[in-house]
Amino acid sequence: MDDRYSRQILFNPIGESGQNKIRNKHVLVVGCGALGTSNAESLVRAGIGRLTLVDRDYVEWSNLQRQQLFDEEDAKLQFPKAIAAKKALNRINSETKIEVHVIDANARSLPPLLENVDLIMDATDNFDIRMVINDLSQKFNIPWIYGSCVGSTGMSYTIIPEETPCLNCLMQGIPLAGATCDTAGIISPAVGMVTALQTTEALKILVEDYKALRKGLHTFDLWNNQFYTMDVTKSKRDNCPACGSSPKYTFLKYENMTKAAVLCGRNTVQIRPGSKEVDLDQLDKQLSHLKKLNSNSYLISYEYDSYRLVFFADGRTLIHGTADIEKAKSIYYRLVG
Repeated sequence: MDDRYSRQILFNPIGESGQNKIRNKHVLVVGCGALGTSNAESLVRAGIGRLTLVDRDYVEWSNLQRQQLFDEEDAKLQFPKAIAAKKALNRINSETKIEVHVIDANARSLPPLLENVDLIMDATDNFDIRMVINDLSQKFNIPWIYGSCVGSTGMSYTIIPEETPCLNCLMQGIPLAGATCDTAGIISPAVGMVTALQTTEALKILVEDYKALRKGLHTFDLWNNQFYTMDVTKSKRDNCPACGSSPKYTFLKYENMTKAAVLCGRNTVQIRPGSKEVDLDQLDKQLSHLKKLNSNSYLISYEYDSYRLVFFADGRTLIHGTADIEKAKSIYYRLVG
């Protein structure tokens, strides 16, 4: 295996020195879906020394169209995604130390995993977790790379604490609604494009070539042949609660966490996001492909597979048909984002 990384070493910005740095680095990948499996595979093939994977979900048939580390056997057995990913990655590179956690990524579960982490890769499906990652990145001074895709579109942004504007600077709060793969679909090339953007930036960070990092927020629409990089350098805010002069890390506080509870005797889970009231009209447009059961000025309810979802104007959601909190969260994030 002496020439395993020879082609990568021949690439001057990496070389022998860079390859040695990659071998001694530790990356945390949050989410093992489409972006997570693709990013993890690229990093393992590149020779990353240590990889930590976090995901709460299991493999389903709908995943196989774009989540490249999984196969039909994984879907039949409903293997946890993190476990199935590790199994495939071990076959690709037995030298990489891979640690997996089948848990819900949140403000409490992620901090213990950050010891000696050099980079966090975002492969999540919602902005609740992304804003938590953003706060943790700033608090512990760890770079992270944001990525998302839906339909034929995607975006990526590299965040370096104390240098670049953070995600909170750009978003100034959690978006209350947005298209997801379960509402707008997705094509696999969009996943590949975001992964290419993310892993290229990751390699730059791992070999410590910070001058080569992309400065802007890159967006694209492959179907409509659109590519754009937005200059966000002036977005950095001195009063930002994550990266400003007096950080508060608001998304790490209990009151701003998404909370879920099983309602006694009802086979129902209530989800209460840390964000504020929801725009029911906007949500109705987003979920127009679902069968609407009822609506008024206080709530709107839909049928989704064998579940009934009731969204309240105050932000709460009831998911009828399950007492499994993790399943309920998965359904919620699939539809709301």
